[in-house]
Amino acid sequence: MDRRRFLHTTLGALAARPLAGSLGGLTASLAVAAPVVTPAYERLLVLVELKGGNDGLNTVVPYADPAYYALRPKLAIARDSVIPLGDRVGLHPALRPLAAEFAAGRLAVLQGVGYPAPNLSHFRSIEIWDTAARSDQYLPDGWLTRTFASAAPPAGFAADGVVIGSNDMGPLAGRNTRALALANTEAFLRRARLAHAEPQLGNRALAHILKTESDVVAAAARLDGSRTFATTFPATAFGNVVRTACHVAASPGGVACLRLTLNGFDTHTGQAPTHARLLGELADGLIALKQGLEEIGRWNDTLVVTYAEFGRRPRENLSAGTDHGTASAHFALGGRVAGGLYGAGPDLAHLGGDGNLAFALDFRSVYATALERWWGVDSRGVLDARYETLPLLRA
Repeated sequence: MDRRRFLHTTLGALAARPLAGSLGGLTASLAVAAPVVTPAYERLLVLVELKGGNDGLNTVVPYADPAYYALRPKLAIARDSVIPLGDRVGLHPALRPLAAEFAAGRLAVLQGVGYPAPNLSHFRSIEIWDTAARSDQYLPDGWLTRTFASAAPPAGFAADGVVIGSNDMGPLAGRNTRALALANTEAFLRRARLAHAEPQLGNRALAHILKTESDVVAAAARLDGSRTFATTFPATAFGNVVRTACHVAASPGGVACLRLTLNGFDTHTGQAPTHARLLGELADGLIALKQGLEEIGRWNDTLVVTYAEFGRRPRENLSAGTDHGTASAHFALGGRVAGGLYGAGPDLAHLGGDGNLAFALDFRSVYATALERWWGVDSRGVLDARYETLPLLRA
């Protein structure tokens, strides 16, 4: 790696976020870990960000509600195309690969996920989700960063968490966790091998930067991406993200969580073909993730949860798309997930004054469920309030 380029990148990262290093497609947030307690971090949490704000109404379709078809004369999914999950809602046809998981009781559908006083700005709303803040509250660290600060993963882990498919650290942002971001495993390891630290310099700031580089290289060396999988991963950008996630999960270095990103959900215009493609990529990717983790014996110890900054407005716009909305539908799956419908379906007869949906399930209840029922961490210390947990996990 060209050292001048490395130092330029790293200095920029340090200016934006203390104790941050960069290595090609890799960024890292490194700090002294908090004292170890006894959470079950051998259980992997995988967050899947649907970046841009996924349209929940065309993902989990209220096909029995005439108001849905009245609000969306062009964009509504035809009733005979919907994959029923019951007598009122069903999946978009592009999500057919997930239907078998629901039928087998391994897919939880979280309806009406949102929060009070919602913000319709991409930047502010995703900040609220990433930090688990109130709408009027600004927090400097991500909710996973606060989790690991209060209850640290094992010191022997290669990293607390790894972000794949984005350089934005999201819920892992901040200074109190060891978090890495990478585009793909091969580039990550290749660039790590090319980096050489030279700590014996008189300049303290430069010595600190090179020490950070050395720490990143050490983490890279412990995330071995050489395993060969029998699983066929989709030939898409998200398929590559999933493939990388499986390599990281297979690594002996160990991580507590992964954050994957699927881009493109800001569907203001021409939504129908774009949304169908994205949901197809999501479904194929999640099934490949399941198969890859089953192959290495980790599926029963993995919880996968999707999220996005917001949903879309119930009424279609004049550009054959949908604008920024509020509550949306999300998924949870894994070997120990108790499948079914959670929350409440959309009440299209009682929209807010701005034409948006009321939320039925606070997203922090989903986080509390992951913290308490999956990892055994006190959620109140992280979320600054007690949120009801969901019974979506089996022992």
